[in-house]
Amino acid sequence: MYLDKDTFTKVIASTPLIAIDLIIVNEKNEILLGKRLNQPAKGFWFVPGGRILKNETLDNAFRRLTLSELGVEKELKHAKLMGVFEHFYQESVYSDQASTHYVNVAHTIQINEKELTSLPIGEQHGHYQWHTMDYIKKSPEVHKYTKAYLPYLIEN
Repeated sequence: MYLDKDTFTKVIASTPLIAIDLIIVNEKNEILLGKRLNQPAKGFWFVPGGRILKNETLDNAFRRLTLSELGVEKELKHAKLMGVFEHFYQESVYSDQASTHYVNVAHTIQINEKELTSLPIGEQHGHYQWHTMDYIKKSPEVHKYTKAYLPYLIEN
């Protein structure tokens, strides 16, 4: 269930949001990142993903988010649970006055980059790019919450 802007603004100010982050790894062990167009994390390279909607199962959310964020529908059963992470932002998508608290259920999924022929541009990300783990670790353009996934990728 999608909420109108006023209701969603109140939710953001009052409660954590539950989301799925997608750590997409190609055959070269590079990670797909998108350049964020909106707050929070506007202007940073960030992993694809999004909120889980009210009454939406994890399986359905995963399929919806992979389709909307990657242009290709993937099944949760083909992903590997990385873990649960918290992200705290001073701002929200609608306001610099309301902070955002996300609880992110992060999953890795191996994808042949040739599968991703029509990455959606314009709603969440201005463009996408594959990055090496070394670039992600060192670049100030990569958001700290994306960098926080690296140790878990290296372990596995």
